[in-house]
Amino acid sequence: MAEGKRQIDQPSTTERQVRDRTLSDKVYESILAKIMDGDIPIGAKLPTEQTLSEELGVSRPILRQALKQLREDDVVVSRQGSGSYVKRRPEGAVLDFAPVGSIADIQRTFEFRAAVEGEAAFLAAERRTDANLKQLQETLEELDRCISENELGVVADEDFHVAVCNASDNKYFVAARSSMKSNILTGMNLTRNLSLTKPEDRLRLVQGEHYDIFEAIRARDSEAARAAMRAHVENARKRIFEG
Repeated sequence: MAEGKRQIDQPSTTERQVRDRTLSDKVYESILAKIMDGDIPIGAKLPTEQTLSEELGVSRPILRQALKQLREDDVVVSRQGSGSYVKRRPEGAVLDFAPVGSIADIQRTFEFRAAVEGEAAFLAAERRTDANLKQLQETLEELDRCISENELGVVADEDFHVAVCNASDNKYFVAARSSMKSNILTGMNLTRNLSLTKPEDRLRLVQGEHYDIFEAIRARDSEAARAAMRAHVENARKRIFEG
């Protein structure tokens, strides 16, 4: 019985992965905070893996997961045989709309959205009705109005993405996205607030991505719709770190 009890107490592979993911997110946020605070300036080399892992109290595999995420966010760049260097310092405005401790969660939400909404767009192009197109068109027109009047436009942005899921004619895409609505809106508020600090061209660029998705769905081009949606969500994620 004792042996059986020890086996029950052993963490599962999934539990270990979740624990490791949580640790790597914390390390990611710690290094990001150092960069944003200017402790590690642009062009500077990060401390060695051994130094960082000891300083942060984590294993090297955990540290490497965090560094990988920083590279994907285009904040850090690796140079073969030399180490990792700070490529860009995310602008301080990011912290006006999202504390550093929430940024990893926001990034994970974008990963979720790219997967779910990309497939929803693919099916929407195959199954959309005239009513779906009308709903999408109306949300785009509302977004155009928000840009012209310098409004945030989070509600209209969310309505557009919900309309794409509705057009997929699969209630589970709608349900999956709805389950993450709070996280998604946090990310949208961040990206659209940041865009308002930029010239209007930034919002026009984002809106152009929305129109690319719409046109692919209208043309019943499933592959193009999926690609356009995934590119749009990935671009939104990257725009968080544009300095």
